Formats: sequence, structure tokens, C-alpha cells
Amino acid sequence: MSNDTHAVTQHDAQILREYGPFDGADAIHGVSFDGQRVWAATGPALVAFDPATGEPERTLPVPCDAGTAFDGTHLYQIADARIDRIDPRTGEVLGSIPAPGGGTDSGMAWAEGSLWVGQYRERRIHQVDPATGKVLRTIESDRFVTGVTWVDGELWHGTDDGERSDIRRIDPTSGRVVERLQMPDGMHVSGLESDGGQVFYAGGGRSGRVRAVRRPGA
Repeated sequence: MSNDTHAVTQHDAQILREYGPFDGADAIHGVSFDGQRVWAATGPALVAFDPATGEPERTLPVPCDAGTAFDGTHLYQIADARIDRIDPRTGEVLGSIPAPGGGTDSGMAWAEGSLWVGQYRERRIHQVDPATGKVLRTIESDRFVTGVTWVDGELWHGTDDGERSDIRRIDPTSGRVVERLQMPDGMHVSGLESDGGQVFYAGGGRSGRVRAVRRPGA
């Protein structure tokens, strides 16, 4: 819970569906959505699957050990201490910028012309210039930050403390927690992405699964 006196709206997360595990993948490190397919970063490859059927449709053999984002044209993928810009049709890396955490980065999202990159143990989310890697501002959280997503002007991020995970909406100015979705015991959140409507796609870490979670109020 937030460490100020504001009330936090709390819900139990409603799991709508599970996807995976996928062949050759033993973990999910990042998740994104291109309007048609969900992309899952599995470590050695990005796997795109149809959320209606759960069937994988494309595999790109690129290093992907943390967050994934999509800007409407390109995929962005954290690989160690850099962020690669990738052609989703071919898997070609078109360019790279330094990741703000230098290898301690977690989730990533695209919004308002910027990348938003989580730093796990530092409990931060950085707004990053996608052309240069410059950190434009930093938002502090009060929990370890995993996946990050924006939807309808709301900033949400996943958390994981080794025991319990939740998905929380925070005030993007103050970092104050506004709303929390408590995940069931044993379900961890790695990557996080919204479909722009009623669903969050949440990476399930070492389960190798991606879970569709109902977005409250949508």
C-alpha cells in the first residue's frame, strides 16, 4: 500500500485466460501488444501469438531478457544493458540505445512518444527518449517494478517481492498508489501490457505463461 494517507482501491485480480508455455521458452520476461498479436519475450526469442486462439504465429530469434514495447511500427526490446529497435516483420535490429538501468531494467512500455522503462530493485520508472536513451524524468514507486503499461492516460506497473505480486495504478506525478489488483498466490508478474481496452496481458515469469487479466472499470 502507498505510504501516505490516501485510500487505495483494491481488487482481487480476475484471470480471464492463460497462454503457453511456448516451445523452447522457460520464462516470460516482457510482454507487448501490436493491436493484433501479443508479443512475449522468452529470453532467446520473441514469440507473437494470437490472443483469440493462443496459437504462436511468429518467432523472432533476438535476445530479449526484459521488457518489450511497440510504438505502432517497431518493437523495442531490452537486451542486457541496451534497448534494441526491431522490425517486427523480419527481426532485424534497426538501432540501439543504452538502457537507463545499465542491465538492471525490467518492464517497458510506449506512450506519448517516449519509452517508459522500469528498474526492478531501484523501484523506479524512467521516461526515456527513444532516439537517444536520455532519461527525461523518473517516477518513484514503493515496490519492486516489473512490467509497465499506459492505458487511457493511466500508468500501471507490475510488482513482485518474491512472495506476492500485484498490478497497480500509480499517480504518474507523485508515484502514489491509486489502485491495486492482487494476483493469486503463486502467480508472479513479469511483463505487463494493456490491449487498450478491458485486458492486461501479464507475463508469468518462470511459469512460462502469459495471463489475460481483467482491467477494472474498463
